Amino acid sequence: MHDLPRQLTEGELAELFEGHTRLVALLAEREDPLGAAADEVIAQLSEPEQREALNAHPAIGARNLSERSAAEQGRGGHPAVLTELAYLNQVYEEKFGFRFVVFVDARTKSEILKVLQERLERTREEELETGLHELVAIARSRWQG
Repeated sequence: MHDLPRQLTEGELAELFEGHTRLVALLAEREDPLGAAADEVIAQLSEPEQREALNAHPAIGARNLSERSAAEQGRGGHPAVLTELAYLNQVYEEKFGFRFVVFVDARTKSEILKVLQERLERTREEELETGLHELVAIARSRWQG
């Protein structure tokens, strides 16, 4: 288990965030990149840069995940749940214009499906903010894990 770092390299952050994005580049310049600095940096990003950060993350239930994402999301799941997740992920991306990101935190795919259904009822602004906060929570958990 790692304590939250005072600083991380861009490469370390790219691994935690699943890609090199403007968010990662700016976080690498800051002390406490997974703490208070994350909220400050997110607020500075343009909306396209915020969407870029979300879209770098793999979709829940996707087939070709990084080893880390596959472990976090868990294997298997009922085929009907997986089909519904795939469908609602597509609906979500079409509605909001960016990927659904959620901190799984040991929840089952059925539980995540319920979260996705609930979040589809929200506004785009709420979802953009929520998705970015979830993205940082995932990165923190990965670092501390």
